[in-house]
Amino acid sequence: MAVGFLLLASLLLLGFLALCGWISLEGRREEIVPADAIIVLGAAQWNGRPSPVLQARLDRALELYRDGYAPLLVFTGGALPGDQATEASVGREYALQHGVPERAILLEESSHTTYENLAGACALLLPRGARSVLLVSDPFHMARGQIIARDLGLDPHPAPTHTSPIYREPLKVARYTAREAAALLLYLLFKR
Repeated sequence: MAVGFLLLASLLLLGFLALCGWISLEGRREEIVPADAIIVLGAAQWNGRPSPVLQARLDRALELYRDGYAPLLVFTGGALPGDQATEASVGREYALQHGVPERAILLEESSHTTYENLAGACALLLPRGARSVLLVSDPFHMARGQIIARDLGLDPHPAPTHTSPIYREPLKVARYTAREAAALLLYLLFKR
């Protein structure tokens, strides 16, 4: 009985570590192609300013926009209790300050999860006939983001940021990758 339990636990651990490895590999992959829109997955904002993680995502999206890969930027993310601004509105202000015209910006401001980010972006894009998207987030977020986007009817192409401050600390990367693996398993089980 104890041997069977140890064997099962070992197999589950190996499977989880393999999933973490796949998430890491998937996060290194890029598909920078012309698309209908660029979706920036939400991250924290600090009193109306982007956190360093959000700024890295915004800078990557602006780079892609300026290089002509897509005509629309979709900023996602709501506000936490007590916040004066949403993550999406902070993205909008940042883009406007960097010369992006208002007509090129769409906002999804009610989400609090990756699924909600993408469902809200999908609701904005699909009625416009936009399906192909460059998905911008941290590398560890790419695998789950693409799976959810596909399930919602989008055609996602990974465009991870290369400047996220998370990647300066290997222990943080390991923690976020493990968290993403758990979140992906929960998504696959419950589709939320």
